[in-house]
This record gives sequence, structure tokens and C-alpha cells, in this order.
Amino acid sequence: MIVDAHQHFWNLETGSYPWLTPEAGVLYRTYRPEDLAPELAAAGVEATVLVQAADSYQETDSMLALADAHDFIAGVVGWVPLTRPDETGEALERYRGHPRFSGVRHLIHDEPDPDWVVQDTVLESLGLLAEAGLTFDVVSLLPRHLDHVVTIAERHPTLRIVIDHLSKPSIKDHVWEPWASGLARAAACPNVYAKVSGLVTEADHANWTVEDLRPYVDYAVETFGPERLMAGSDWPVALLAADYQTVWRVTSALLSGTDRDLVLGGTAARFYGFS
Repeated sequence: MIVDAHQHFWNLETGSYPWLTPEAGVLYRTYRPEDLAPELAAAGVEATVLVQAADSYQETDSMLALADAHDFIAGVVGWVPLTRPDETGEALERYRGHPRFSGVRHLIHDEPDPDWVVQDTVLESLGLLAEAGLTFDVVSLLPRHLDHVVTIAERHPTLRIVIDHLSKPSIKDHVWEPWASGLARAAACPNVYAKVSGLVTEADHANWTVEDLRPYVDYAVETFGPERLMAGSDWPVALLAADYQTVWRVTSALLSGTDRDLVLGGTAARFYGFS
């Protein structure tokens, strides 16, 4: 199975996305499954993981409804109120009844407090995720966020954690540290995975090349191994720099033959529980 492990939908008429403004350009419109389906067929992608783009119950409910209506959505990464553990427990009990509810994410990079994800209430809620056998996607942007991944992984060693977009390395400026050291520390935790996704938008949108991305992907493969890496398009966000076919073709080309099957599908299916 070929799996796109990270994509989004949003509807500007029915949803609320505080980060999505007219300044977002091509992103400032509604994106539906009907827009993505032909791209998946052309790329040979059989299944996707739909990931939240807003911190709300409405977003999670909407994504699960889309999963009910579209077979290619194999997993949904939704949202629950991690700062309120009692409510988190109730929400997880409710959502676990849906066969495609796979895990949780919060837009921690939009929180004013850079230590939001390691406050006591959130750590308690993440323990409930671990007990439920669900996963946690981390939107890591700051070096501090990678440090927090280690904190969470050590606190909850049975919680499966995945770092979105390889923690957004500064590809455009060819910066290596402290990203590389932080990623290696996170990778030393056996319950931490990473997504080869969202890289074209961290490069020069107009002038990026495959070779700009290569050292970052090679390092990720070396650090995590293909058994803890998964590929995602980050569509439609990726449209800021490349179309769907380009993203998927380049991602595949950056992986060697021995790594490709796991990174392009096997790891995601196992991590999110739909293999």
C-alpha cells in the first residue's frame, strides 16, 4: 500500500482556521476530497492520513465525516483538549469508536508558550493517548520543540510519537544545526518517528531543487531508519512551492530502493494502525 501520511482538507464556509487568511495566497480557498482524489490516482497513492488544521472538535468531527464518505482516507489525526485531561479522556472514549480515528495533534507551534506541550495537564492527557493505543503528531518548529519530544517520549515510552515535516529544517538557508542534533536526540527514543513531508515549503519556494532537499532526507533515513520514517505530501500547503505530482515524485526519487516501500507506505500503515 502506498500511503500519503500527511494531508489536509479545509472548508472556509463551515470551518474556522485562524491562521488561514487572504495573505496565505493559494491556500486561502476550500480544499475538498474531490480536489485531491485525481492527484492520488495519478500518483498511485492508495491511502492517506488526514491531519487536523484547526484545534477544535468541529475539525475532528468534520474529518471523521469525510473519512466515512471517502475510502482513501485510512486514518484521521484529530484534536482533543489536551490541557483538560478529564475532557480528553471523554473525547478519546467517544472518538475511539470510529475505526479511522488514529491519533491526535495540536497546533503547538501557534501557542505563545513554547513549552505548552510539556505542561503537566498536557503530559497527563498524552498518557491517556498512550493508554488508548493512539498516536501523537508533533508540529515541531523550534529546537525547543524537539527537546520536548524527548521529554514526552521518556515520560510515556509506549506512546507512538511522530515529528511532522522533519521538524521543519531551514532548507532555504542551508542551515544544519541545531536541527540535526535535536533530531538525533529525538530519534534515539525508540517510540519516536518522523515524516518526510513539508520540505519543499521550507526551501526556496520559487527556486528549490532536489539537491537542496537531499541531505536532509538522507540524514533522516540515517537517523531514524526507514522503519520509523513515513512520507507525506503536506497537500495543500505544499502548493506554495510545488504541485502534488512533483512532491510525490521527488520524495520517491530521494529514497533508495530498499527504503522506499517502508517510507512510502509500510511505516505509516503500521504506525497509524491500518496495515
